[in-house]
Amino acid sequence: MFLSVAAAGAGGLLLTGAGLGPSRMPSRTLARDPFTLGIASGDPSEDGVVLWTRLALDPLGTNGRGGMPVRDVDVQWQLATDERFSHVVREGTETARWKRAHSVHAEVDGLEPGREYFYRFRAEGHLSPSGRTRTAPSAVSTTSLSSPLTFAVAACAHYEHGFYTAYRRLAEQDPELVVHLGDYMYEYAPQGYTALGGSVRQHTWGKCATLADYRMRHAQYKSDPDLQAAHAVAPWLVAFDDHEIENNWAGDVSSSGAPAFARRRANAFQAYYENMPLRRTSVPGGAAMRVHRRVDWGPLARFHLLDTRQFRDDQACEDGLRSGCDDRLATGRTLLGEDQRRWLLDGLASSGARWNLVGQQILMAQRDSKVGPGTEVNMDSWDGYAAERTRLLTGFRDSGASNPVVLTGDAHMHHAADLKLDFDDPDSPRVAVELVTSSIASDGDGYRDEGRIAETIAENPHISYLDQRRGYIVCRVTQEELHADFRTLDYISRRGAPAKTGARFTVPSGQAALT
Repeated sequence: MFLSVAAAGAGGLLLTGAGLGPSRMPSRTLARDPFTLGIASGDPSEDGVVLWTRLALDPLGTNGRGGMPVRDVDVQWQLATDERFSHVVREGTETARWKRAHSVHAEVDGLEPGREYFYRFRAEGHLSPSGRTRTAPSAVSTTSLSSPLTFAVAACAHYEHGFYTAYRRLAEQDPELVVHLGDYMYEYAPQGYTALGGSVRQHTWGKCATLADYRMRHAQYKSDPDLQAAHAVAPWLVAFDDHEIENNWAGDVSSSGAPAFARRRANAFQAYYENMPLRRTSVPGGAAMRVHRRVDWGPLARFHLLDTRQFRDDQACEDGLRSGCDDRLATGRTLLGEDQRRWLLDGLASSGARWNLVGQQILMAQRDSKVGPGTEVNMDSWDGYAAERTRLLTGFRDSGASNPVVLTGDAHMHHAADLKLDFDDPDSPRVAVELVTSSIASDGDGYRDEGRIAETIAENPHISYLDQRRGYIVCRVTQEELHADFRTLDYISRRGAPAKTGARFTVPSGQAALT
């Protein structure tokens, strides 16, 4: 798939492989390969997709500019129907602006629905690797509903805690789409959050606060070859959680009491946009950034991506695991904000898709961590916003939306759960299913504590499966059912671990239940 580039000396012909044809060497050239951070695509529609890259000669350059000159660079892109680029169907030029960390977001349109494409970039004498992407099926095609969709769900990839073997294994399964639900990178200083068993590699210096800090940290993560492989295999849908900015931040409240938090948020948002395959609708405006959006996959599926950070009230009872916290039950508390909650419910009510997949960041099902009488729940999850959760799940039921399934990250362990209007009532109706992915790397090798799992499921009978090992989920969706494989790895502290299926669940269409 990957083509090479060679030049016949300054001012000579640029040999770029089939489909490109010869062109003159630009008068200014970059001294080294600038495509060290890989390439990516995202947010597909039925006629288009976003193509992304970011130029960096020295990814860990301390000013956050990746060793690039302080000037703009023209970057050519190509899209072809074959991996040898013998049939190029779209091409163009984008300006990688130095003020935007030399990032490129090419929004390509005019493509055929429901088909595979290959793309690559060229900049000043250098050719990028090529990647594979895909457009969504046609919303009106009679065959779109009968064509299955295979997508992967991933989250939480702390660089220090382990190697990204899970990303490599995900890529090897050739998904058509990847849904990443946050904690793509972590803001901590080196050893600021140590995994059980220690860390295997080290963050860039310092805790992220400035724009240069966040750019450098993203570049460090993007330099990983396993992550690059996962980006190159399929388009991604991304939404941030907390660590892209700061652990457990809530709205305009810093969990650490950091000064000038609005400035820090603005820095983090700018770096996040620069490093993700997002459309112009997500360009930040200072300390605000829109990531909640809908992506349709023909008549088969609609993805509703949520933002569970920007609009929430501060965590109740000083955050953390708490027992007897009545504040978490207050009816006025919000996690989504009124406007986003109404946006979601309106989108569910108007959806004609067979499956409605709600991508969000924090555990929605109740999870009582205390064995025996009483409860102990996490204030940062939906348990800390219980009244709004009930309103939301009631809205799921009343919307009439077909087959709502919630996709979740953050928890660092696999969960499969039924979502109920009243989790304490065994007879309460089930209104949706929740599939929670474990982490790619966060918390190190992981484990499987059968005794603790049994205790937790006994306290929370709506939870069917738990697994503390690292991994991801692969889902295959058809008209009749959603099939979910919970993939696990036994270790990530060294490279090369195989992935295996820890559990398999099927959600039959028309039944809000796991089988």
